[in-house]
Amino acid sequence: MQEVRSVVDINNRGLNYGDAVFETIKISAGKIYFWEQHYFRLMSSMRILRMEIPNNFTMEFLEEEMLKQIENIASQSNAYRVKILVWRRTGGKYTPTTRDVDYVITAEALEVPFYVMHDQPYEVELFKDHFVLADMLSNLKTNNRLVNVLAGIYASENSYDNCLLLNEKKQVIEALNGNIFLVKGNTIKTPPISDGCINGILRKEILNMLQSMPEFKVEEISISPFELQKADEMFITNVISGIIPITRYRKKEYAKNTAQNLLAKLNMKARLS
Repeated sequence: MQEVRSVVDINNRGLNYGDAVFETIKISAGKIYFWEQHYFRLMSSMRILRMEIPNNFTMEFLEEEMLKQIENIASQSNAYRVKILVWRRTGGKYTPTTRDVDYVITAEALEVPFYVMHDQPYEVELFKDHFVLADMLSNLKTNNRLVNVLAGIYASENSYDNCLLLNEKKQVIEALNGNIFLVKGNTIKTPPISDGCINGILRKEILNMLQSMPEFKVEEISISPFELQKADEMFITNVISGIIPITRYRKKEYAKNTAQNLLAKLNMKARLS
């Protein structure tokens, strides 16, 4: 397969100022998982960032463009990770002179077409060197991800599988690549959006699923680091991997019964989305 090289304008505002927003989407067997939710989150993020939404940015247009992008990618599983990256057009420095945007859609093959749960250990640690600000901009999927990058390097250097991020109030808000849920008895907690976590698509879907499971009490509530070792289970959610159970944090080891139960329901919901 011939290598494709992309050329980025040196004045690109996403590159220079982090003036860009993106969506990462899973497509399996031609089915775009949770596409309506992704589309409206992208539109909302562009409005919050004062970007002009092109007239042709309809659900149908972007869906067609994504499906075109995966046509020439070889994949035995017929599953793909697709990214829509939108940035404000070049003009001005810190004060942009336009609200018009450009965009690119990229895709890569995935190994499995549905959500699976792996058996290997998954250990996490708190990242305390830098904090995420608890405000609306932190809820958006922008390319301002320096805290995540540095925490990822910390995890790699210390042989952790992931890190949990804190906001400036020292509350646990999310993992490097997704939202976090804690299970204690029949209570399931996840940080509220107001604490600065990403407004995750799968976070919403899991919360909606839990509403129809009366055996659980669900709370969107701030989580202290001291609660982590008291939990029975912890898991991470994102639209590409689905549900990732955490098996160890410091000396605490966790079960994954709830995560396994939710995973089966999630696969069914994804296929029907």
